[in-house]
Amino acid sequence: MPSVDVVDLNNAVVGSLELADEVFGAPINEDLLYEAVRHSQAGHRSGSAKTKTRHEVSGSGKKLWRQKGTGRARMGSIRSPLWRHGGTVHGPQPRDYSYKLPRKMILGALRSALSAKLRDGELKVVQEFSLPDHKTKAMRAVLNGLGAPKTVLLVDNAENHNLALSSRNLPGVKLVSSKDVNVYDLLRHAGLLLTENAAKKLSEALAK
Repeated sequence: MPSVDVVDLNNAVVGSLELADEVFGAPINEDLLYEAVRHSQAGHRSGSAKTKTRHEVSGSGKKLWRQKGTGRARMGSIRSPLWRHGGTVHGPQPRDYSYKLPRKMILGALRSALSAKLRDGELKVVQEFSLPDHKTKAMRAVLNGLGAPKTVLLVDNAENHNLALSSRNLPGVKLVSSKDVNVYDLLRHAGLLLTENAAKKLSEALAK
């Protein structure tokens, strides 16, 4: 069972925490990680590309000339796809790119991502984010003191108003609760800062 140091905001060790081995010490499955990231990105696609069909472009629907006797090809509408400014055939239409991923795959990918963070030394457990105010400058100083990289994911379950306000304007810094942690956020941030409470919640929720 992996054990990590618990630090305060001054980066001083104040205790230790035993993490669930099946959550933070699981085998790293790269195929699962790839599929989880692909699933997350597909859900964020806008799917708003749109072309107009012959029924949506402007133009009269009147038959341009009689069917026979003119020597020209028969033509029914100026909005035909064969004409300039006509409709588009089989063009893209608004659609939903998201798809369902089995729950076991999602949980397995989360275990793999958390285990990779711990293995690579990119995970740190903080006792709590007890900030004196909501100033962004103070939050930046705290992150620098903790040795956080340029991009870092903060996980805290408490209703921390100062933390939410002070971190939201920092580029590369994102705050989520333990129930909203996903593989895409874990992999796209170089560091992971968990509060002690959030680390315990993740251990309980992802334990098999």
